[in-house]
Amino acid sequence: MTLVNAEQIRSRCAAASYVADDALAFTLSLTLELSRPLLVEGEAGVGKTSIASVLSRSLERPLIRLQCYEGLDANAALYEWNYTHQLLSIKLSEASQGDAPDIFTEAYLLERPLLKAIRSTEPCVLLIDEIDRADEAFEAFLLELLSEQQISIPELGTLTARTTPLVVLTSNGTRTLSDALRRRCLYHYLDYPSPDKELDILRTHLPDVNEALSNQVVDFVQRLRTQQLRKPPGVAETLDWIRALSGMNISSIETDPQIVFNTRACLLKTHDDMVEIDVERIDNLLSEA
Repeated sequence: MTLVNAEQIRSRCAAASYVADDALAFTLSLTLELSRPLLVEGEAGVGKTSIASVLSRSLERPLIRLQCYEGLDANAALYEWNYTHQLLSIKLSEASQGDAPDIFTEAYLLERPLLKAIRSTEPCVLLIDEIDRADEAFEAFLLELLSEQQISIPELGTLTARTTPLVVLTSNGTRTLSDALRRRCLYHYLDYPSPDKELDILRTHLPDVNEALSNQVVDFVQRLRTQQLRKPPGVAETLDWIRALSGMNISSIETDPQIVFNTRACLLKTHDDMVEIDVERIDNLLSEA
């Protein structure tokens, strides 16, 4: 693995409007070279999910997404039987007095994201988003897919991937993931961006925004993240805020804490944080510039 490969990854990410630093570029190059799943952890809003989207676009592979949630089970993630189709076949067979049909074949199978990825005839990117929201039982169920690129369906047996999917798992760290899952993955922690990187992100997504305003916004958000907040603003919030300010024709926030206060809904997402960051606190943060 060489720096050239990592630079190629950075260039591809940049072409897809995603700013990747050296560490992430190297990790992505290793993921591609080794065909290993990638586990990306970090706070909400730092761009974890976007990594899968960028890989999909830059590699020209279809993106298949599984959104995890509490109570997610294998059937919802893998497959379901088309009960309506099965029942209709049984009724038709009874009406014609024919032999009972075999209703547990692929003709009656409804693909869910994991099965769709396994059966894909072309390489795909499989995003398993917010795996920490699912429970330990579902996490254990994934191990066969992550290590062997295969899944087991009781009625059909073991299905092996036609092509190896590029698997990206994301986690917000709401619970501890198992060592078994971590062993099967390469790992990257995506932190809040540095000031320079966040400014690059703004320039990439909003090239027409006033440069002075971009610098002020990044400086303020960086200081805001140092406060004791329940939910510090992510990059997505920074982008929302500068879009709002630009739409209001605001060219500077340095001397106007009231405008920051009035637009703080773009940055703060809990009532406690709204109460904590009042006009006086905003004025103090602006004064630190």
